[in-house]
This record gives sequence, structure tokens and C-alpha cells, in this order.
Amino acid sequence: MKTKDELPECPVATTVSLIGSKWKLLIMRNLLARPWRFNELKKSLEGISQKVLTDSLRSMEEDGIITRTVYPEVPPKVEYALSDLGESMRPIISSMESWGKDYKKSLK
Repeated sequence: MKTKDELPECPVATTVSLIGSKWKLLIMRNLLARPWRFNELKKSLEGISQKVLTDSLRSMEEDGIITRTVYPEVPPKVEYALSDLGESMRPIISSMESWGKDYKKSLK
């Protein structure tokens, strides 16, 4: 997790630095519904590379936005879910969804 000194002074810039990439927002959108496994996420996010998904998940876990649970099975099972901090983004992502729907309706 980043320290306060490593984050931008502006709160909006802080948010953008943590979740501002296209892929991180779409990962969070999926995780709002339920926990997902890596390959499920990869298949659902058309165009994402394995490296970008791996890097995004690691970064989001490091920042405390998601949790990674490893189940002691053979083969190993790993699930990603939103942490409480990630869950706190639910109303913001919901607002983004509403805005996107309204925007699409406004187009003729």
C-alpha cells in the first residue's frame, strides 16, 4: 500500500492513480457482482493481455482494493474479490454506469 507521501495531493488525482486505468475499472465492475478466478476475468475482459491483468490485479491487491484468496486444492484455486475499500467504490461505479446509460440514450 502506498504511503501518504507517495500519493498526489489532489484527492481526485489520488483516486485516478489507484483505479484510473480502463482495465482496473472493468475488473472492479466484474468484482462488484461476485468473486472471480483469473481465467474468468481474462475471458470476460476482451482485449486484455495476461500481463496487464496480472499487473492490474497485483497493483490493486497491493493498494488494498481487492483481496486474493488461495484455496489449498489441487490444482490450486485462486479467487479475487473486492475488499471493503474496493466495495466503497460501488456507488461511484454505479453512478458511472447510470451516466453511461443516460449518455447512450441521448444519442440519436
